[in-house]
Amino acid sequence: MAAKWYEIVTGSLDQKKQYKQYKARIEALPEPYRASAKALDRYLMYAGGIVDGDTMMRMLGDSADLWERAAADGTPVRDIVGDDPAGFAEDFAAAYSGKQWIDKERARLNKAIDEAERGEHR
Repeated sequence: MAAKWYEIVTGSLDQKKQYKQYKARIEALPEPYRASAKALDRYLMYAGGIVDGDTMMRMLGDSADLWERAAADGTPVRDIVGDDPAGFAEDFAAAYSGKQWIDKERARLNKAIDEAERGEHR
């Protein structure tokens, strides 16, 4: 019962565990993969726009897999992210469907335009 109440307030305990495991995986990477993974993580948190915890954890887990494989294979970071790391990050995030914070605003905009066309604006 207490765990259920706690999760309502703070979010899924399981996702918190998964996130801690993800962070540990990133910390275990050798450089320059660790710094690159942290930079991608930061960008995804700010610009990824994903608010669904399950989707976010799947995306971060895949990111950790990507960097671990690159480190194991010795793949240069630029071979992964290319010349446009922000573009790479946005494409990476776009591959994950999930509820995003902007979805609500898109719906609001569409509704406002529809209402305006019908002369129902407020």
